[in-house]
Amino acid sequence: MSDETYIWATGKRKCAVAQVRLFPGDGEVTINGKPYKEVFPRLEHRHTIESPFVATNTSGKFHATIKVAGGGISGQAGAIRHGITRALAKENEAFKPLLRKEGLLTRDARIKERKKYGLKRARKAPQYTKR
Repeated sequence: MSDETYIWATGKRKCAVAQVRLFPGDGEVTINGKPYKEVFPRLEHRHTIESPFVATNTSGKFHATIKVAGGGISGQAGAIRHGITRALAKENEAFKPLLRKEGLLTRDARIKERKKYGLKRARKAPQYTKR
């Protein structure tokens, strides 16, 4: 596969980072060397990953090889979706407005807020005692 031409992109969500390679092919999606249905058993996550292909009507036209690390399962699914979307936009400029309209090109910048001193979490204060 390394001698073939491919389109690559990076997707991010929360703490997860996905490196996506799109090859012309049969629509197979491989994540960290395993089929994506094995890595993501929940339908919600599978639909998230498939959404860029569905939006551009390219289901079954690309073989995707993905390396994903960091974060949890939902964050990884979001990072993969973002990476696939960016790769498709790179492959065909005509897809860009379509993907933008669906809201798939926008990087979801919501990450965990840092803990502040004097508090238990980012915003949770210790219980107030009057006496």
